[in-house]
Amino acid sequence: MSSRLTPAFAYTVVYVKDVAKSVSFYADAFGCNVRRLDESHRWGELESGQTTIAFTPKHQHETDDIAGEVEDTARSQKREAVEVCFAYEDVDAAYKRAVENGAVPVHEPEGKEWGQKVGYVGDIDGIVVRIGSHVIRS
Repeated sequence: MSSRLTPAFAYTVVYVKDVAKSVSFYADAFGCNVRRLDESHRWGELESGQTTIAFTPKHQHETDDIAGEVEDTARSQKREAVEVCFAYEDVDAAYKRAVENGAVPVHEPEGKEWGQKVGYVGDIDGIVVRIGSHVIRS
């Protein structure tokens, strides 16, 4: 395959109620550096290694008209169809920081059979965030 056609995963876009609040929350709760928050507060980006995490409002003309509206799961017992995952050296400390900065505890960190330590919290928009150790490849 031509190198011009080899994809690079560039963004994960998270649709949120308030872009500025979500960017600030992720910076405080998960230790992400803010790369950009535009003046309109309709787009924000966090540095997260090679892939950017971007935030945009749940409802906006540009995407609702083209791809359809984002389903609002806040009115149901269902969770979002996406999970944001962060890897840390110290999972317990990362989990504690997230909760101290407003994340909702879902499940405290525990060891998994595949060798990873994982805990779960909810963000301010109800999105599940996995806080885990790096997965050791064999």
